Amino acid sequence: MSAPLLEVHDLHASLITKYRRLDLLNGVSFTLDRGEALGLVGESGSGKSLTTRAITRMLAPGFRTTGTVRFDGESVLDMKRERLRGYRARDVGMIFQDPRAHVNPVHTVGDFLTEALVRDRGVKLDDAKRRAVQLLDEVGVRHAERRLAQYPHELSGGLLQRVMIASVLLAEPQLILADEPTTALDVTAQSDVMAILDEQRKARGLSLLFITHDLELANACCDRLAVMYAGEIVEQGAQVYEAPQHPYTVELLGARPSIAERLDRLPVLEYNLEIHEALKARADA
Repeated sequence: MSAPLLEVHDLHASLITKYRRLDLLNGVSFTLDRGEALGLVGESGSGKSLTTRAITRMLAPGFRTTGTVRFDGESVLDMKRERLRGYRARDVGMIFQDPRAHVNPVHTVGDFLTEALVRDRGVKLDDAKRRAVQLLDEVGVRHAERRLAQYPHELSGGLLQRVMIASVLLAEPQLILADEPTTALDVTAQSDVMAILDEQRKARGLSLLFITHDLELANACCDRLAVMYAGEIVEQGAQVYEAPQHPYTVELLGARPSIAERLDRLPVLEYNLEIHEALKARADA
């Protein structure tokens, strides 16, 4: 059996200030195999995004990290500056929650997609543009050549997130870290973006760490789930969604809206309609 692509063991992250120490990650451990998708699920503030930043060593100054993070057998926490830059640029691709916050608004989509290829890999600009157009087509962006000349503000949120996915795939990483990539999108765009991401990562045999608060969505597109609470992983496995064992996971699943709950609220809507009709009749009189 081959070694996992990503191995995180007993990972701790603490924020050290002048007056106190805040322990934010408390012994996080999991593995991610090649070509596997793992959903890291939990409420806001549970430590999901902090975990991805620890994996990429992108924590702000003042954080102290201990434990083990290995990528393809290599210690990430011990990487020197140049190797760390290559790890972030080529080995790992990051898709963020809000694409508009991570795209330079004064650069065109074409500049955004081709800059790293031309600067870091020595690809000729015409070839880089050709590859960008091809990938935009693959992720469902119509009129791809025209999009290269547009600016981020000219694209919808769903379209810009597809551009972000294309930018990650252009770098040909082995691992994608997707930090709640659909939260800022409407329901239809969420479904389209996740379907595209899942299809593309399977076609390329990529590993995916999918950060979300939505257990149902994670279960639909991931091989395994890991549930996070208060800086710890409290439960993980392939059967978490169907047969949760930890009380927090049970409560998390129970917090989902259901059709039955909506039906219980219908009488309230009917009552409001009655008030509306009564007020309308009074106004007509």
